Order: sequence, then C-alpha cells, then structure tokens
Amino acid sequence: MNTIDNSQRVAAKVAGVSGLFAFVIVVVGNYALLSPLLVPGNAAETARNMVAHQTQVRLALTCFLIYSASVVVLLGALYVILGPVDRILALLGALFRLVFALLWLLAPLNLLGALRLLGSATYLQAFEADRLQTLARLQIAANFDDYYVGLPFFGLAATVCAYLWLKSNYIPRGLSIFGVIGSAWCVFCAFVYLIFPNFNKIVNDYIFDSPMALFELVVSFWLLFKGLRISTPSHQNSA
Repeated sequence: MNTIDNSQRVAAKVAGVSGLFAFVIVVVGNYALLSPLLVPGNAAETARNMVAHQTQVRLALTCFLIYSASVVVLLGALYVILGPVDRILALLGALFRLVFALLWLLAPLNLLGALRLLGSATYLQAFEADRLQTLARLQIAANFDDYYVGLPFFGLAATVCAYLWLKSNYIPRGLSIFGVIGSAWCVFCAFVYLIFPNFNKIVNDYIFDSPMALFELVVSFWLLFKGLRISTPSHQNSA
C-alpha cells in the first residue's frame, strides 16, 4: 500500500490509544485489584478477603468490562486501517477479536456470582459456609478457563493482523514478522494446552502469550507516536 487516507490515520491514533489503554486497565484490574485478594489453596481466606473488600472486587470487574469495550474499539480501528489491504482478512481478524472480547465478559459475571454466594441472602442459609466459600472460589477460578478458551481467538486475530501489517508495510517489516511468529506461537500453545492441560508444566503459561502481547504493545506505541508509514516500492524510484 502506497497511499493512506485520513480515516486510516485517525484510526491509527485510536488503535494506539485503545491498545495501550486496554493493556493498562486489564493489568490494573487483574494484578493490582483482584490478585492480592486471592489466597492460593485457601478458599476460606479468599472469601474473607472478598467480603472485606467488595468495592475492590467490583472495581476489578469494572476494569474487565472497560477492557472488553476497549478491545471492541481497537478491533474497529484495526479494521479501518487494514481493510484496504485485504477486506476479508481484516473482517476475519475483527471477528476473532470480537469473540475474545465477548468471552472476556464472563470474568465480571464470575466475580458477581462469587460475591452473590458470599452474600447474606436468606436462601444461602441452606448451605454451610465452607461450601459457599468453595463454590465462590470455583467461580473465580473459572476466569482462568474463560481466558484460555478465548486465547486461541485472540491469537488468531493477532496473527491475521500481523500478516496484514506485513503485507501493507505500514509498520516496520521486522516487527510484523515478529508479530506473525509470536501470534502463531500463541495459537499453537493455546490449542495444545486445551488438549493437554499439563502442557504448562513444559512451557510456562506466561510464555504462551507474552511474545504476542509484546508485539501488540509495541504496535500500539508505534501507531500512537509514529503513525502509519507509506511504503514506496523500489520500482517507483527508478525515475
């Protein structure tokens, strides 16, 4: 592609902002707000933490909702940018990313379900406290499954987009190649992990998606601060 219209330039800024914002908001929600309340192997202590810090839990699930919305904004911006390169592939990438965003919405529902189990409603008195605490912990643990079911779709979306970045030359070629490899690796790991759940003992969970996440983060910075570049085919320089 050797021409870039104004809508693509605006979409590049939107993609940069939404990509960086999505990264920050999900890190805050997961690692700063939710994770400190979870005690590995101790459902009772986790339940006590959640009851004592309900506002913190609700802030975490709000972050997850905002993250999903940011992903939808991002996929729309990427479609505007990459649509002229290949309309069908750009649409496919957008749909894969949309599926991931929808699956991520299950995380807030799980957290709300856990808070409900730990509430003071009369009908909960039919169950022992330790059972309710265990059920609440299972609700929270479901977030892990939701993410890894959605991860193949995230990886496929990133792989398609990385290929279109490579084809368009809108960003550095080396970065695009890294994106294709890192995203395809994520897809491979995600599917293998779903089939063989002990795969994460061979390859650490964080290695599944870290290369892809790094690629998407760098691209977001590039789009925000550098924008799209116009490639000039070598044969046009013959003049």
